[in-house]
Amino acid sequence: MLDFNPAFEQMIVSEGGYTLHEVPGDRGGQTYAGISRKFHPDWEGWKLIDEENLSSDTLKRLVKEFYKETYWVKIGANKMRHQIVAQIIFDFSVNAGKRTAIKLAQRIVGTTPDGLVGPKTINKINGINPGLFIRDYTIAKVERYAYICNKDQTQCKFLLGWLNRTLRIK
Repeated sequence: MLDFNPAFEQMIVSEGGYTLHEVPGDRGGQTYAGISRKFHPDWEGWKLIDEENLSSDTLKRLVKEFYKETYWVKIGANKMRHQIVAQIIFDFSVNAGKRTAIKLAQRIVGTTPDGLVGPKTINKINGINPGLFIRDYTIAKVERYAYICNKDQTQCKFLLGWLNRTLRIK
């Protein structure tokens, strides 16, 4: 079984650590440790944040549990064979959404890109050479970011951060 901890530690750095912020133009709105209040309004951690308990160990535990259950397990990373492949898909799922991350992975491994993780997808991901997967997945992510920026120029201010995040994970 793969280890969630290194994937989490790498991702939380990319998400800016345990900080509360809101970046103008960011579609996620207010976030804490990368968790969007807009997209996850029922997350238990918001209560602690609203009570200004930002340094709480409980809050950090809730963040880690959120990412493990909402992303790591849902994308099937716990069933993948190669740690680095699971980490890359996990990180991209946090950044771009689970369905988007899985569809890209499915395109790379040659299975139907439906964004759903089933046995076929896991078997194909587990059967691919990790080095080739990393290369092709990285290129696909860069293409996706370029598409986003070409479609909506207001998102270009995020491009350098997205590219740095993509290239930092290898």
